[in-house]
Amino acid sequence: MLELFLELGNLKRLPRTGWLLRGVPSPEPIAAHSYRVAMITLFLADELKSRGVEIDVEKALKIALLHDVGEARMTDIPMPAQRYFNKVKGEVKALREMLSVTGREGEYLSLFREYEEELSVEGKLVKFADRLEMLIQAYEYEKAGFRNLDEFWGAVNKLRESELYRYFGELVEGLVERREKLHRG
Repeated sequence: MLELFLELGNLKRLPRTGWLLRGVPSPEPIAAHSYRVAMITLFLADELKSRGVEIDVEKALKIALLHDVGEARMTDIPMPAQRYFNKVKGEVKALREMLSVTGREGEYLSLFREYEEELSVEGKLVKFADRLEMLIQAYEYEKAGFRNLDEFWGAVNKLRESELYRYFGELVEGLVERREKLHRG
């Protein structure tokens, strides 16, 4: 497992390339994004639980922690490049190879699939948290003066379409309002 742990260190060094391509000179590393996704997942899962929604918080956190692991090997491939190949198939292959040392790669791959295909409330929650985190980061970069990030805000529509929006719409709309105020101000 030591090799796996060392390879996971790549996530601390690899930048989120979508930001790089939009002119952010030193964008967040993948690990920073993954960390905040996990924290958002924790707090939103606990909130869902308090509202009576049946959710396995541990499972949701596992999915959140696993959702970008394949990028330690594949890097963060920006959306425009993903048109040319199947990124998910590549990530599954990378995950299978990387996680084979754990003896639980089947379980972990199943969790990754729940995230990618939004097959469970936990998978849907992590997808929601992933998109919300990206929007928070976009807002922070815009607040710091970076522009040309409008394409990232298309994720707002995906969040609004999510069944979780009925619980967390105020977060999404609050962020949209902050952005609008920033651009007016």
